[in-house]
Amino acid sequence: MKFLNGLGWGFFVFLAIGVGIYPWFYVLIDQFGENALLASKTPEILASQIWNVQFYIHIFLGSIAMLTGWSQFMKKFRNKNLNFHRTLGKVYVIAVIFSGLSGLYVAYFANGGIVAQLGFSGLALAWLFTTSKAYLTIRKKQVDEHKKWMLRSYALTWAAVTLRIYLPLFEGVLGMEFITAYVIIAWLCWVPNLIWAEWRIKRLAI
Repeated sequence: MKFLNGLGWGFFVFLAIGVGIYPWFYVLIDQFGENALLASKTPEILASQIWNVQFYIHIFLGSIAMLTGWSQFMKKFRNKNLNFHRTLGKVYVIAVIFSGLSGLYVAYFANGGIVAQLGFSGLALAWLFTTSKAYLTIRKKQVDEHKKWMLRSYALTWAAVTLRIYLPLFEGVLGMEFITAYVIIAWLCWVPNLIWAEWRIKRLAI
């Protein structure tokens, strides 16, 4: 059982780091032509300086949240390095706040119309809310509540991972068109994550 738990944790960290560093390749990809996501945008959106700034703020700071968040759940490491844990926590919160706000703007222009726009807007708002609650509870020294809200927050951060799992699955395996898949995944990438977090909280009685 310990082996399986360790294997699962290793896979979790692998995906978090892999998706966390992925946005940093956007610049390299753009040097050789448009990537798939940018290629799906209209010329008007791509020509917007505001959209481009918000888009890159969202993905780069989101990647920082992804890369700093997973280590916060390592209990032994956290207890032995409490000051480092607090510093990483502050970096995480700041990254989420700015990435979430820019994500809320970018969501307005999401492919797939109002359903996808509402899905990604809901994700951004839930991400901002849960992270703010995580910060406010630890400021009040409500450690148990802080743990719960951090789990919810990082489950939403992980929407970046689940989106990248579902999209090729829906397109490549199920044969869906990009827009159809994207509308579904706008909700599927984060709602089940949040449900899982609630189940985990109750199961472990956090």
